[in-house]
Amino acid sequence: MGSNNTTASPKAEKAQTKAPAATATSKSVPDAPFIDPVVNTANSFTSGPSSTKRSVPKEGGVADFFTESLNDYNKSQLEQVNTLNWSESFHGLGQGAFSREAQDILYAPIPENDVEITPDGLLYLPEIKYRRALNRSFGAGAWGLAPRSETRISKNDNGMGGLLTREYGLIVHGRLVSIARGEQTFFNPTGIPTATEGCKSNALMRCCKDLGIASELWDPRFIKKFKSAKCEQLFVEYIPTKKKKKIWKRKDEPVDYPFKA
Repeated sequence: MGSNNTTASPKAEKAQTKAPAATATSKSVPDAPFIDPVVNTANSFTSGPSSTKRSVPKEGGVADFFTESLNDYNKSQLEQVNTLNWSESFHGLGQGAFSREAQDILYAPIPENDVEITPDGLLYLPEIKYRRALNRSFGAGAWGLAPRSETRISKNDNGMGGLLTREYGLIVHGRLVSIARGEQTFFNPTGIPTATEGCKSNALMRCCKDLGIASELWDPRFIKKFKSAKCEQLFVEYIPTKKKKKIWKRKDEPVDYPFKA
């Protein structure tokens, strides 16, 4: 009988040592917001300079993956803005117009009942009205004032009072939109903290001119018409010195301290 032991042919050996089938490799997805819309839920991607790999969530699908990627992108952009030195930066200045809804609020005519007048005859809008307009336009927390200089104090000759000034920049949604220098007088050194706040408020009102808030108050025709219809001049007594003085006031407002009719 012939032997049952046979040696494998070279072709058989080649078939037995055949390499296993190649596994599918993961596809690299670019950083947000430039994300490939065609992506498999088993894919992974590399995000940012740290080259951190993350898997696309199996639950929730592609939409959650896009949202997570975009949130990471927005976070990195916000971190970049937060590291800016606003005392020097002009980041975002003139970058683009705000939404039509925001502009409608910014340009809205001011109610005549909100307009005040100083004894010297200057029309003004209380500072809180500007803050409310900004909050309605952009949302509380979406804007702020950044100091752009040191506080400067010019003292009077008698050393008891003076003028305090400081430059501020109005930041909206992480971009600079306006720059103005605020000022406030004070009458003794103990009034400097209050003057500091007044200076900031004054800068805010001046910055808001560039956004169109209460722009009527810089319009000569509006000023003349409003003063003629809503205001009046009269002689009053200045209580501290008991001297007579001519002042401006609204017709629908009484004479207030330190004056007496």
